[in-house]
Amino acid sequence: MTRRPRVAVLDYGSGNVHSAVKALEAAGADVSLTADRARIHEADGLVVPGVGAFSAVMDALRASGGDELIDRRLAGGRPVLGICVGMQVLFGRGVERGIDTEGLGQWPGVVTELNASVLPHMGWNTVRPDAGTRLFTGIEDRRFYFVHSYGAQHWELPAQPPLPVAALTWCDYGDPFLAAVENGPLSATQFHPEKSGEAGIRLLANWIVTLSDA
Repeated sequence: MTRRPRVAVLDYGSGNVHSAVKALEAAGADVSLTADRARIHEADGLVVPGVGAFSAVMDALRASGGDELIDRRLAGGRPVLGICVGMQVLFGRGVERGIDTEGLGQWPGVVTELNASVLPHMGWNTVRPDAGTRLFTGIEDRRFYFVHSYGAQHWELPAQPPLPVAALTWCDYGDPFLAAVENGPLSATQFHPEKSGEAGIRLLANWIVTLSDA
């Protein structure tokens, strides 16, 4: 029997993680919700969920040592997937309600309020994946579920040959913002795959398939 890929969901106090665990299980992974360093190190993939304010998520990550765990995995080329605010904190900074907070700095750039007449951006929306996407294989035209008022509206990481160029997926709500990024071992989605029905499960399954490459 083929072993199911082992995925750790980082348990650092973020709410609403059990739906992510169930979705990853449905997508074909052997999932554990854990803060255990050894289990996170040994897992084939790490998922970083996030809900609430950028500053609160960063405080919780630093207090639990989650920032170091993410950094160590990526330094070793081990796959990580950020979801919602778990995507936002991967950037250099986040500015919410006048509070400027340092992020994890895996990608340069600032997360700011969306330029839209109605906030939050809540509900289903289509996305525009790059041709090089793996996450959206077979679901390029599907809709995904968003709940957020902030996002990364620019991509500032220059190409670094011979490394492959990041695959960027954009969404339009007011001005365009990044709905997903695929950059080597680090991937992230601004929307919630675990709340996006069949399309979200397929996206998670596509990510799980990539774990065998690491």
